[in-house]
Amino acid sequence: MASVSSSTLIIFIASILVAASVAGTMTNGVQRLSDALGDRSVDVSKDIRTDVEIISDAGSPDSIYDESVDNVTVLVKNTGSKTLTATPGSIDLIVNGEFLSPSTVDVVNGDSWRTGTVARVNASVNLSSGDHRLVVIVNGDREVLEFRT
Repeated sequence: MASVSSSTLIIFIASILVAASVAGTMTNGVQRLSDALGDRSVDVSKDIRTDVEIISDAGSPDSIYDESVDNVTVLVKNTGSKTLTATPGSIDLIVNGEFLSPSTVDVVNGDSWRTGTVARVNASVNLSSGDHRLVVIVNGDREVLEFRT
């Protein structure tokens, strides 16, 4: 009878040790998942608060493309709730499927690109006559302008 109690006690202690190690592993995994979700929610919040609109007039292509200097100029209005960085590195341009880095970005009506203000984005590109597609990407927000030269 004593041997049954000893073996039962050993199995009970082993099962407690296994349960404790599993609980420790699960707690660590849940904590890492929670940290990752917290980091991702900050990124998503930044993307949600960012909204821009291209306000250049596609009906006036001469105001968008200057063929004498091979330059594209597009006006982009900050319509989101976040002040954006107005630097060439913070804005991506894609013209006819080709990635371009803006040469200059200037805030038109203020010193910072706050809600309601407009930035003038310039990039050097040689365009032929015809239809063109320009994509502006700021913090994941993507706007498209189609125009003809």
